[in-house]
Amino acid sequence: MSQRTSPLLHRDDPDQDPLVGHVKVTRRDWLNMARDVLVTDGAGEIKILGLANRMGVSRSSFYWYFKDRADLETSLLDEWEVRNSAQIIQHCQMPASNITEGLCNFFRCFVDTSKFDQGLDFAVREWSRRDPSIRARVDKADQSRIKGVTALFARHGYEGRDADARARIVYFMQLGYHALEVREDMDTRMSRLEPYIRGFTGQDPDRAAVAAFLHDIEKMGLD
Repeated sequence: MSQRTSPLLHRDDPDQDPLVGHVKVTRRDWLNMARDVLVTDGAGEIKILGLANRMGVSRSSFYWYFKDRADLETSLLDEWEVRNSAQIIQHCQMPASNITEGLCNFFRCFVDTSKFDQGLDFAVREWSRRDPSIRARVDKADQSRIKGVTALFARHGYEGRDADARARIVYFMQLGYHALEVREDMDTRMSRLEPYIRGFTGQDPDRAAVAAFLHDIEKMGLD
């Protein structure tokens, strides 16, 4: 898993417009800091005073943006669904001429850390072990994600239980890959791409689609 850095506050970001008046932090700053604490320290450490101290502001500024801690936590979960669940579904819906290209679109979501935040995903899952209401949201999100991958297979000729089973194999394998924090360089990982696709689809992979995907990986400069 890639090393995380502390979130850059709006006031310290030269690309952002200067804050106006007595505003020292934004709603986005509170959310970014809370997300960082969730990932690094767990949900139990998301405390208003602790977040305020990290940003060097009074806790009273929290209430300009959120009603209470529960409101902040709900906003974090909403962001997780947009940042992770929606990304997976959108990538599965991208135009693809065959199942190889479709799966490569799916994989793009996971190799590009700006698309899918694996640290956030597993922090939410860890949180859900202690909170049944969070677990319900995670289960619902997994169902939506699997439905999206199943629809991808269905569009390329796989029917019924076959599409569903293959979608689950791909999805759970991908999550397990990150959960185990498999340590291998990108060249090694990509060397298995064609056999993986053959195993997932039961078909020989489209070499042109694989080459296009590998070219994109090379442009990203991933190690």
